[in-house]
Amino acid sequence: MGNSRSQQRSKRSQSSSKNRPTRSSRQPVPKNGIAKRSPTSSRGRGKPKSPPLPKFRLLLVWVVLVSGMLGLAWKTYQLQIVQAEELRQKARSQQTVNIRPYVPRRSITDSEGNILATDRLEYILYVHPIQFKRTETEVAQKLSSILENKTPQELIERFQQRKTGIPIARNLHEGIAEQIKRLGLDGVEVDQTYVRFYPQEKMMADVVGFVDHERQGQAGVELAQEKLLKRNLQSLYVQRTALGAILPNSLPQNLLQSNDWRVQLTVDMRLQRAVRAALQRQIQKFNAKRGAVIVMDATDGSILSLVSEPTFDPNSFYRSNIELLKNWTVSDLYEPGSTFKPINVALALEAGVIQPNTVIHDSGLVKVDGWPIKNASKMGNGSINIAEILQTSSNVAMVHMMRRLKKEDYYNRLQALEIGQKTGIDLPGEVRGRLKSQEVFTERSIEVATASFGQGFALTPMKLVQLHGALANGGKLVTPHLVKGLVDVEGTLHWQPNYPSKQIIAPDVSQTVVELMETVVDKGSGESAKTQGYRIGGKTGTAQKAGPRGGYLPNAKITSFVSILPVESPRYVVLVVVDEPKGGNTYGSTVAAPVAKLVMDALISLKGIPPAK
Repeated sequence: MGNSRSQQRSKRSQSSSKNRPTRSSRQPVPKNGIAKRSPTSSRGRGKPKSPPLPKFRLLLVWVVLVSGMLGLAWKTYQLQIVQAEELRQKARSQQTVNIRPYVPRRSITDSEGNILATDRLEYILYVHPIQFKRTETEVAQKLSSILENKTPQELIERFQQRKTGIPIARNLHEGIAEQIKRLGLDGVEVDQTYVRFYPQEKMMADVVGFVDHERQGQAGVELAQEKLLKRNLQSLYVQRTALGAILPNSLPQNLLQSNDWRVQLTVDMRLQRAVRAALQRQIQKFNAKRGAVIVMDATDGSILSLVSEPTFDPNSFYRSNIELLKNWTVSDLYEPGSTFKPINVALALEAGVIQPNTVIHDSGLVKVDGWPIKNASKMGNGSINIAEILQTSSNVAMVHMMRRLKKEDYYNRLQALEIGQKTGIDLPGEVRGRLKSQEVFTERSIEVATASFGQGFALTPMKLVQLHGALANGGKLVTPHLVKGLVDVEGTLHWQPNYPSKQIIAPDVSQTVVELMETVVDKGSGESAKTQGYRIGGKTGTAQKAGPRGGYLPNAKITSFVSILPVESPRYVVLVVVDEPKGGNTYGSTVAAPVAKLVMDALISLKGIPPAK
């Protein structure tokens, strides 16, 4: 056992001696005891040195860096200079929001401040059957219990029209709208909007007109003054936060400036009521087709009343006959007949071919180009002066009078009256009058003859009022108008349109004609228009009605009466026209003149016109 242990130790010593380096293979130890490492052993244990970079790689890096810098510079130039405005617009669109707040149309008032048209809140009931979670019968029963004029069966029939967006009821009161909302029915929607409302209903329809469901004017002042009635407020660009909230400090300070201004008209509601009532009674009495009354202040052309019967309700215009939606006093032509005779007298006086005391013989018949012309009475009046010609409304005497003018001169004077031009009234649909060409007028003597008593040419009732206004105001052709201007809630006038006028008749001539017209009311065919204590000038007219294809319609006529008051200081013109009255005793003196008297009585009372001294 001892031998085996000594043998193992001997083997281990031999093995270690084999692996131990010999002294000859060891490096000598320096004197300071620190051994130097050979280069080989050092490279083996550390990182190897990098070889120097080639010049090509350095150049490549430099090119890349310079190219990047140039690219950045070019991009900066593009962003800051070339695309600056485009990017600014994009930034603004992201940072701001375009809003169009609801802005109601301007209200319309009469001359006394009474509201004629305004915007009001309306509730509309819509149903969407595709969204119903209950049966149509259940929904119909619940809605009919709130809606007065809707039965369940009617509602079910409406539900079956289409799947969504069915309007059931308009003009709902707020209380009814709230009841419907509380039902909580799916597919039932109460929409809130603003609609145009006309509190005077039919009373001012001829003047104001109406707007459609798209809030666009379709007749009257609503159409003619569309730009004036729409407010100036346009789209607003306001700033918003990142979450989309609008910043209050970005709202313009004058956001609601002038929103309370209203369009004030020249018409007087009190006079309008009196006029319409008088006209309605006369139309019913004579079973007439239609009628119209115009009252104008001749000093400036202000229309104080404009009535046409029959008319419509602008709150439910869609139920009316489309013919009623136009104002025929500016859109329809007619032959004025004897109401034009005072105008012809003024032309003859100004031409110097007659004087107020000139006497003309009326035999009761005159032939022109083979055509017989008679008086309405079928009788002659003998030798009569100018006043008596108007009093008896002599056609024969008028033919003799206007023959004294040369045809070319007469035609030029008619042209100077602007018969073939519009009056310029601020209403839509006005048409021009019709006067035959100078060649036709001067070629045939019959044209002069018929024109002398108001036939053979055509004009609108508004044009006739404008011409008589020139007699009342000293010879000026003023522009008839309805818009007075823009006023605030206190009635202060902030803007007023400018209406042109021109002199067409000498002042002394116009006053002479008005005084001649006074004799018609005092002694002639206009006596039914006389008002005790007041000097009133007038002229009746009973004209044949022209047919659509030429000639005149049998048993159809237009009766009219035009008056000027007060004669001592002429200012107001009243025209009454009644179309196709039925019966035997239907003339301007019996149909139109009585209406004019009632209108003038109301005018005298409202305007405080004093009686003549």
